[in-house]
Amino acid sequence: MKERKHDTRWMVSVALMAAIVIVLANTPLGMIQLPIIKATTVHIPVIIGAVLLGPGAGAVLGGVFGICSLVSNTMAPTLLSFAFSPFMSTTGLAGAAKAVWISVGCRILIGVAAGWLWILLTRLKVNQLIALPIVGFIGSLVNTVTVMGSIYVLFAQQYADAKQVGITAVWGLIMGTVTASGIPEAAAAAILVLALGKVLIQVTKKMNFGTISAQAVR
Repeated sequence: MKERKHDTRWMVSVALMAAIVIVLANTPLGMIQLPIIKATTVHIPVIIGAVLLGPGAGAVLGGVFGICSLVSNTMAPTLLSFAFSPFMSTTGLAGAAKAVWISVGCRILIGVAAGWLWILLTRLKVNQLIALPIVGFIGSLVNTVTVMGSIYVLFAQQYADAKQVGITAVWGLIMGTVTASGIPEAAAAAILVLALGKVLIQVTKKMNFGTISAQAVR
């Protein structure tokens, strides 16, 4: 009975976090205006969910993020939507499969990486004030690096055509995006995961639900 109650709480918690992901993905709340760029915040609940509920929950939330990205790039296409929506593929079925990997697969990796990193840091008895921003920073970088890296590996020519540059310039553009967008987003994620995660961990403990890290250490 206790295990069933725990499972129900876990599912409800995942559903609530998924709702937050959907809201952020479909409203201006999903973007933070920085001095130079806009940084996405949609991956923040994915990372926090992975910390509170484990890598499995993180994978589910990352999948929700990815599906939102896929739908958004299908309904409101942009210059690079071919890399995120299978329906915008310019290279047939192979391109569609690659787009699903980038839009959904790479986002699933955010939650998996963040969840297992949190468990590792907890087992190493790293203080939460240090562990939370590390998980936030790395989790955000997983998003940027895997997405942009996959675009480079899978869609280099199409990316070059979309940007109207030579294929040799693609690597520089990819690295420029990682540096100009990925690093500020990771820094913002580190701050937000620390601020929100610290509070939510205490809340879950008071609810006698605990975090996945505590269960994993036992």
